Amino acid sequence: MEKIPAIPNLELELAQELLQVYGSPLYVYNGDILRRTISHITQAFDYPLTQFHFASVTNGNIALLKIFKSAGWGLHANTPGDIYLGLKAGFLPGDIVYSGSNLNREEMEEVINWGVTTLNLDSLSQLRLCCEILFSHAEAQRRKEEEELRLGLRLNVSEDSRIGVTSADFDEAVSITQAVGLKVTGLHFYRGTGTNATTAFIDVIDSVLEMAQKLPDWQYLDFGGGFGYPYHHQGAAFDWQIFGKELSIKIGNLGKKINLVIEPGRAAIAGCATLLAKVVSVKWQGEKQIVGVDSTVANISVPAVHGSYREIVTWKNSSSEKYTTDVCGNTTYSRDYLGKSCQLPALEIGDIIAILDVGAYGYAMSSHFLHRPKPAEILLEDNTHHLIRKREDYSVLLNNQIV
Repeated sequence: MEKIPAIPNLELELAQELLQVYGSPLYVYNGDILRRTISHITQAFDYPLTQFHFASVTNGNIALLKIFKSAGWGLHANTPGDIYLGLKAGFLPGDIVYSGSNLNREEMEEVINWGVTTLNLDSLSQLRLCCEILFSHAEAQRRKEEEELRLGLRLNVSEDSRIGVTSADFDEAVSITQAVGLKVTGLHFYRGTGTNATTAFIDVIDSVLEMAQKLPDWQYLDFGGGFGYPYHHQGAAFDWQIFGKELSIKIGNLGKKINLVIEPGRAAIAGCATLLAKVVSVKWQGEKQIVGVDSTVANISVPAVHGSYREIVTWKNSSSEKYTTDVCGNTTYSRDYLGKSCQLPALEIGDIIAILDVGAYGYAMSSHFLHRPKPAEILLEDNTHHLIRKREDYSVLLNNQIV
């Protein structure tokens, strides 16, 4: 019997049991795989002042956030919602790094009131707003006096990017903070979303460090996220050992103690999850197999935002003849394909398929498009399984509506 490569020991009997207990479609997370990935990334860095923060924009399930917390990681937040979930998962405000953009005053006050002490700001206007609030906020004044606050700037590294400031803005940023008795102590580098090329990060280390040293009070470097994941399993994969060694050596040779922040998201969590679904329809268009399943593209990441390819496997005998297969969702949306031109054996109604590597931007980007409720989520650990998010029913479609 074949096993799904993303989830060891998930044989057909267990997959059938999970769908019988929790229903279909179903998100299945493997806690053992997640912990191994966390350990793999952590051990790649020899630099002693390295902190790891999971980018929860990729997955906000509290049960999974607690696994990162138990591994000694902090949280990286792009939005106030990320912070809210992190606090509910038990992270302390000091364990959370905020690196977002375009908060209004109410949201900025909220972030500060929650006690987050490391804030990487996206623009001079956001820095100015943050400083105005900090200057008038009693608790923030206390934290400032005790030097618990860390303010950083997000670095713009491309004319095509909307994120961050350039080094030409550093002097003004320093003046803005000095006016309220604060300092710019950090620089945040973000390479881009889902980059698998290790050299794309290594090649910019020197220039980022050179840029950071232009800040007179520089104390920490947030070398960001954007680390990719090899959804095509035979394709290029980011090499954490090479990157960790290079960055550890170069930051260690600076001659001063700089705190290093690494914030993996997709790279840490993508590979621990599978979406199970049942075949409900099979038809043929010549030699092409058209398989309909009881899930929808709305249950996984939006293809236009984070790519459409996910490997799809089944438990049919691996020696069976393979056919070019389109796996289609249960809506009439013309682009409701969970997979196109897959090579799968002839399937039958009731068979189970598994869509691999959906831990990042899977449930986090799922929606109620065409009014389908969202699946349940379960966690496998030590040969046991338990529910970590209930399946929705149609009543969720009425939430906040006035009827």
